[in-house]
Amino acid sequence: MKLIKHILIFTLAMQTTFAQKTTLNEFSTIDKKALQLPDSLTKTTDLIASYITSNFSTDKNKSRAIFIWVASNIQYDIDNMFAINFYEKKEEKIAKTLRTRKGICENYASLFTDICIKSGLKSFVIEGYTKQNGFTDYIPHAWSAALIDTTWFLFDPTWGSGYVNGGKFFKKINNDYFKVNPTTLIKSHIPFDYLWQFLNYPITNQEFYEGKTQQNKTKPYFNFKDTLQVFEKQSHIDQLISTTYRVEKNGIKNSLVFDRLQHLKLEIENDRQTKTVNLYNSAVADHNDGINALNDFINYRNKQFTPKKTDPEIQTMIDVTDNKLKEAKNKLGQISNPDANTTNMIRQLTKSIDDASTQMTEQQNWLKLYFSKNKLARKSMFYKVTWFGLPLN
Repeated sequence: MKLIKHILIFTLAMQTTFAQKTTLNEFSTIDKKALQLPDSLTKTTDLIASYITSNFSTDKNKSRAIFIWVASNIQYDIDNMFAINFYEKKEEKIAKTLRTRKGICENYASLFTDICIKSGLKSFVIEGYTKQNGFTDYIPHAWSAALIDTTWFLFDPTWGSGYVNGGKFFKKINNDYFKVNPTTLIKSHIPFDYLWQFLNYPITNQEFYEGKTQQNKTKPYFNFKDTLQVFEKQSHIDQLISTTYRVEKNGIKNSLVFDRLQHLKLEIENDRQTKTVNLYNSAVADHNDGINALNDFINYRNKQFTPKKTDPEIQTMIDVTDNKLKEAKNKLGQISNPDANTTNMIRQLTKSIDDASTQMTEQQNWLKLYFSKNKLARKSMFYKVTWFGLPLN
């Protein structure tokens, strides 16, 4: 089954300035050390992370070193600022960014997060959209979250690297986007999924448009920490389903949210179809293995159980058939809401499994009787005799 390709647009925008200020002197020593990272160690995030962990010990210093290295060394890719293949693998996305030293917001965020994780920091890439100077952008954006000690902070290495003006990118480190409190960044950045706001009273898309980003404690309390713990333990498909629920709940305010929601639903459907195909193909493989095991038993029986095997070994031959056929049927039973064509294939395979199971049961019954007899009686079971006393086979 084919997966539909979906193109998602990201961009870098000129930034607003937050009240939160940090002096450069606080980071000067860390920045200097981070920017001394040898070029030979910048080919992979594993090598970068190794340098980070060797030279910085605290979560804050690690995150600062990673932030300043990414923001300083990656150039915003003006030529490709309007489109990216959403299905590009994370590994390919990161490798390309390190190779070309160019990227857009998704590349900055993916690179930052991957180095964080490999440096021992829990981190996630966040997707959403932004607002600046009272204007809500019409294209998506991506940034990162990282757990520093026991507190979640937000990082935007793209906006922290510089700005775009007149179609040109200007490199200028902006520390306002390093280690930002969630209550601050929500003024300009809102995730599609409100889980990634890291707020106990999440802001709706409508409120974001209206600039109502203060925590409203009259709302129902949202325990994002517990929800995040559940999310981390969920399967990929369950993560998609729970994300879809939260995206819908927060309001379909614009085309960005709508497109993201449609993408999530498409990914859920693709995941379901992939699971269906994998389950069916695995069931076919189990069915074939079961049939082969049954044929091996019948051939061995036709040879009057020669060369000799022990009774448990003979029993195992028929047990393999039984187990494989049961596994095949169990996997078919896990397929939910199949289309008409898949339903027909399931029906045919089920019939073949049932037919094989009937033959297997006959062999099991014969074998049970065989084990109950003595050596001479067992030998006689390999022959069918007429009333004239002549063997039939």
